[in-house]
Amino acid sequence: MPAGVRVLSEHACFGGVQGFYAHDSQDCDAEMRFSVFRPPQAASGRVPVLWYLAGLTCTEETFMIKAGAQRLAAELGLMLVAPDTSPRVRLPGDDADWDFGLAAGFYVDATRQPWARHYRMYSWVTRELPQLLAEAFPAGDRHGIFGHSMGGHGALVCALRNPQRYRSVSAFAPIAAPTHCPWGRKAFAGYLGEDPGAWASYDASTLAALQRFPSPILVDQGTADKFLVEQLMPERLEQACRASGTELRLRMHEGYDHSYWFVQSFVEDHLRHHAALLNS
Repeated sequence: MPAGVRVLSEHACFGGVQGFYAHDSQDCDAEMRFSVFRPPQAASGRVPVLWYLAGLTCTEETFMIKAGAQRLAAELGLMLVAPDTSPRVRLPGDDADWDFGLAAGFYVDATRQPWARHYRMYSWVTRELPQLLAEAFPAGDRHGIFGHSMGGHGALVCALRNPQRYRSVSAFAPIAAPTHCPWGRKAFAGYLGEDPGAWASYDASTLAALQRFPSPILVDQGTADKFLVEQLMPERLEQACRASGTELRLRMHEGYDHSYWFVQSFVEDHLRHHAALLNS
C-alpha cells in the first residue's frame, strides 16, 4: 500500500481479498474509510471497478457484509468498492437525526458551515478516492457505479454528471427526486442552503431530463417499500429519462421492501448488468 492508506483488516474471500481501509482525505479534511473486494483476477492485472454507494445509517462495511456480492464479483472479475457514507468528524448536531449528519452525507459537496469543511462527499467519491484507488490497487480505467436509497441517489447523480467516467449505472430504491421529498429537502437545505436553485445539480431526475445517458440505467424498486410514495418517487425519474431519450429499465417487484433482503435478491442482476457494459 502507498503511504497514507491504512489497512484495517483483510480477509481471503472467494479466491480474492476483502479489505477494509482508511486514508486521510484532503477533500474531507478527515480520516475516511472505504472497503475494497479484489477478485482473484486482480492478482494478475488491473480489473474493472464497480462502486457501491450505501444508504442512510450505513457504513463502508454494510454492503460487503449484507449483500452477498463477492461470489459473483469473483466470477465476473469485478473489483467492488464501497465508501463510507459520511465523514466521522464530530460536528454540533451531527447525530440529532438519523437522516442528516453522521452516515447521511447525501454525496454532495456541502457549502454551508460547519458542514462545508468536511462534508465534501461528491468530490471524495468522484475524484480523490478514484485517484487513490488507481495508485493503491489494481483498478482498471473502466468504472461503473450503483447504490441503494441515498446511495442510489448518489450513484445516479455521479453517473449523470460524469457520463465520460462511468460506463454503467444502476440503483436499488433510489431517492430519485430529492428536491421533491422530505429526506432530500432536509439534507439539501442543511448542506447547501435554502435556495432550491443550488440543489438541482444533485437531483437525478433533474439531471436525467437534461442529457441522455449513453447506456441503459437499471433501477429496481419494491412495491412494499414504505418509503416509495413519499421519499423515492421513481415515476419522476421515469419521466425525466423519457424526456432525454435515456433508456431506463425500471423494474417494480411485488412484495419487496427497502431492506437488504431486497438488495440481496437482485444484486446478481446488477452485477451482470455492469459487467456486460464494463467488458463490452
